[in-house]
Parts: sequence; C-alpha cells; structure tokens
Amino acid sequence: MKDNTKNIVRAALLFACAVVLSLLEGMLPPIPGLYGIRLGLSNVAVMAVLFTVGKGYGFGVAVLKAGFVFLVRGAAAGLLSLAGGILSVGVMALLLALSRNRASCLALSVSGGVAHNLGQLAAVTLLYSQPALLSLTPILLIAGAVAGSATAVLLRILSGYLSRPDRM
Repeated sequence: MKDNTKNIVRAALLFACAVVLSLLEGMLPPIPGLYGIRLGLSNVAVMAVLFTVGKGYGFGVAVLKAGFVFLVRGAAAGLLSLAGGILSVGVMALLLALSRNRASCLALSVSGGVAHNLGQLAAVTLLYSQPALLSLTPILLIAGAVAGSATAVLLRILSGYLSRPDRM
C-alpha cells in the first residue's frame, strides 16, 4: 500500500474510533455539578491522527467529528465541536512546529484540551450573545487541563498500538 493510502486508512480508522468514543461518552452520566463538561475521549483519536498521520489529517478528522456531532446532537453542538476541535488541533500543530516535534504528549494534550474549551466558549458566547458566559473561563481552563491530562495518559497507553501498523 502506498504511504498516502496508508495515511487515509489510518485516519479513517481513527475517525471511526472517535465516533465510537463520542457515542460511548455520550452514554455516560454528566459529571455531577459540571453539566456539559466531559472528558473528551474522542479527542484521543484526533490527537492520534495529528501525531501519527499529520496536521492536515488532524484538521480533517476534527471537521468530520464535528459533522458527526452535528448529525447526532444538532447544529449548536456541531458548531461547538467544530470551534473547539479546530482551535485544539491548531494549537497542538503550532506547538509541534515551534518545538520541532519535541513537545511532550502531556504538554500538547493539555494545551489542546484548554484550547478546545476556549474555542467552545468563544463559539457559545457568540452563538447565544451572552458575554456573561465568559465567567466560566476559569472552570473551563481547569477542566481543559484535567481532560488534556487524561487524554495524554490514554494516548500514551495506546501509543504502542498506534506505532505498529500491523496492529491497526
């Protein structure tokens, strides 16, 4: 198989994983007292695409994932997913480039988690014209850092499978 075909197949498989993880996470009860804040398990797959296939594919999977959210949860949720996903992948890709691919998975994941939440906050603030929502910023920064840390741990656990083509 040519490298480009392998990249497309790998990105497609990881997108399928993102869809399954998104569905599974949607079945979990919300975190008590933090309705709407989730771990972002599907972002593990998006990060895996970014790290193993490249930034273009990472952006592509983030957009496809937002399209899936749009179909399953509606336009507002799809827009929030798109805003968070694009900003998250953008920040992680920028940090990778600036660090010459030396940034740690934890630093990238935490940065991506925080960026994801900030992108969603910006979108929901614009969508609903409610600047008061910006008061949630400290909570979302902490939640993004916690979710990013958890995502990094999960990605680290799965990295052995992602680095071996015969396992994917």
